[in-house]
Amino acid sequence: MKSAAFSCSLFLLFLGSYSLASEQQMDVYEYLWNNNTDIANKTLHVDFLRQMQSGSLQAERYVNFTLQDINYLLEVTKMLKKMSKKVTKPDDLKAFMTDRYNKYKSFAASFLSQYLLTGEPPIKPTPAMKKYLSDYRAAMEANDGIYFAVALLPCSRLWIWLTNHLDIPNTNAYYTWKVENMNGHPEKHYKALLNNHLNTAKKVQKANAIFRMQMQNEHDFFATS
Repeated sequence: MKSAAFSCSLFLLFLGSYSLASEQQMDVYEYLWNNNTDIANKTLHVDFLRQMQSGSLQAERYVNFTLQDINYLLEVTKMLKKMSKKVTKPDDLKAFMTDRYNKYKSFAASFLSQYLLTGEPPIKPTPAMKKYLSDYRAAMEANDGIYFAVALLPCSRLWIWLTNHLDIPNTNAYYTWKVENMNGHPEKHYKALLNNHLNTAKKVQKANAIFRMQMQNEHDFFATS
């Protein structure tokens, strides 16, 4: 993990850049990712993904991972339902919450159908998943809904990045997981929104703390699976 000094130096550099003329404003969407790629790289090398890549991952571990993923999807969908009602302005943030809720709701229904589940299964979250969802709920309590949007982004960006960096051939039993998660364009949903609303150094600092926390939660989910 980055040292506190290194992180501080990066943020001070950002502060300096942020004080330039508005036409030189940094891309916050990319800044959040670039400032936390150390966690992405660390996640890429956890045992679960290494064994998935080699094809040696035990089926039981993958089943447990999938159950936790289903629980995550169902719980975050519920949170998005609340946020789609809670956020009434500005218009772009309200539209984002409504769109994400509809997409998550559709995906959750498809996921349950794929595994022949007729209703929401009673899944006990692991300690890592319990913390992850708790941190999401804390982000929901923020007065500004933009920080819940920030909390959602690490999952969207990280999974695409991971699957594109894992060498899983089509002969591997986990190739389907790779294919299902390797495509997507989160920038279409997040980039303009974050760059528009995270328009002060203080807001970016808070967003970076949330983004990093959620990146670590993603790492811990994979590491404990």
